[in-house]
Amino acid sequence: MGLRWRPVATACLLVAVALLSGCRSARIDESTVEQANANPPTQPVSGGLPAVPLMGSTDYRVGPLDVLDVEVFGVPDLTKSVRVTVGGEITMPLVGTVPAAGKTVGELQTEIAVRLKAGYLENPQVTVFVKEYKSQRVTVEGAVKEPGIISLTDRTSLLQIIAMSKGLDELANPSGIVIYRNIDGRRYAAKFDIREIRAGRLVDPEVLGNDIVVVDFSGPRSNLRDVLYTIPLVALFVLL
Repeated sequence: MGLRWRPVATACLLVAVALLSGCRSARIDESTVEQANANPPTQPVSGGLPAVPLMGSTDYRVGPLDVLDVEVFGVPDLTKSVRVTVGGEITMPLVGTVPAAGKTVGELQTEIAVRLKAGYLENPQVTVFVKEYKSQRVTVEGAVKEPGIISLTDRTSLLQIIAMSKGLDELANPSGIVIYRNIDGRRYAAKFDIREIRAGRLVDPEVLGNDIVVVDFSGPRSNLRDVLYTIPLVALFVLL
């Protein structure tokens, strides 16, 4: 009898081990999460696009059409509001044209101070404040409660964009969220399942200025069936 039952017991043991292994692989280890937060991982992307990072704090970078308040302490004539040109520059008294687009507020403050110190002021104290955010905007369409245009003031994730749109509509397809992005004149798209992001199984992607976020409707109201079918659900941006 013992010899008859041994293969069965062995098989049961193997099945149990396999099930335990499967359960373990489906969960995210806490130490892995801590390590990921310390060293944010990236998702691979196609078409030479920059990787989609995990969210992290960073300073806002000035862009074209932003309005800046520039103040030089103790020098009222140098305190003014300026709009960044389409070419990404601002014009200041004494220092002339200063490249601004792509710089953080701190970097721009330093740039202006260095120029003033070079020939005009001994120890200029410059403060720059973004008065109007005009360059970094995201369009949100489809099955959200408040579709529209959102101005970004910092790095912003997809979950945050959905929250800014007051959440998903009750008829939304949670696995049918697409981010469209133009890179070098070409249009790319990536598909996301908000349930997988909330569960921590998929990276919460960063949404960039000029992106278009479309949330599809479920069932017969779907407008993105063909697009959703062609885009893999692995946080990849693919060329359309």
